[in-house]
Amino acid sequence: MKKLDYKKLNTFIATDIIRPFYEIRLDRLNKVKLSLVFKRKNPYLFKAKNVETAGDLAKNILDAFLSSQEETIFGDLMENLAIHVSSQVFGGKKAEEGKFRSLDLIFNRDNNIYIVGIKSGPNWGNSHQVNAMKNNFKKAKQMLKKEFGKKEIIAINGCIYGRDNQPHKINKKNKQLTYYKLCGQPFWELISGDNELYKKIIQPLDKESRKRDEIFKDLYIKKINEMTKNIVELFYTKNNLDWNKIVDYVSKK
Repeated sequence: MKKLDYKKLNTFIATDIIRPFYEIRLDRLNKVKLSLVFKRKNPYLFKAKNVETAGDLAKNILDAFLSSQEETIFGDLMENLAIHVSSQVFGGKKAEEGKFRSLDLIFNRDNNIYIVGIKSGPNWGNSHQVNAMKNNFKKAKQMLKKEFGKKEIIAINGCIYGRDNQPHKINKKNKQLTYYKLCGQPFWELISGDNELYKKIIQPLDKESRKRDEIFKDLYIKKINEMTKNIVELFYTKNNLDWNKIVDYVSKK
């Protein structure tokens, strides 16, 4: 086990987490047009929320578009951070794509082999998806047993944030399907050996995001104004939103 180099960690967060996240966000924001995104949204939802002005409708549409993929994008980047941390401390490796399913990280700690499937938060899938993960853990254990011999192979469903108060998921009928679900602090401690890492990564995230957020906000405001103008031109009747026109725009054959 090596100590985590926090200077290098902060650099990684700046270059491999925040920078690509904002580049993707800015690219999506640059490309967004009312004609491209509004027809994919539910007009009845906006009406149910009592949206009354062109500006509010534009903001609701744009925010829904931007948030629809942000958690997935950021979750993938944070997965890369977790793999980076484990590689620095325990020599962890990214699981080989195509060879292992549901696995993202493999590392050796305290003479045990940990196989980890990384998710953003604890509520990531339905029962079918969880069962698929457990079966993939079982297959991975069988494959790795040949390589690691008598070392215990421990399966982990690691979650970037959240908590699970019953982390040991025991399967009495088949031990190979037993695994641990570690969320938030316990997950970051497992891959780093640092019980406070889950809080320490906030500071560099905050520092780097502040540098880039002003550029994003400037473009965001311009897009709101552009879409507001489009909405007035398309859907206003007697200075009010015409919901018949809006529903026709989205749904009329």
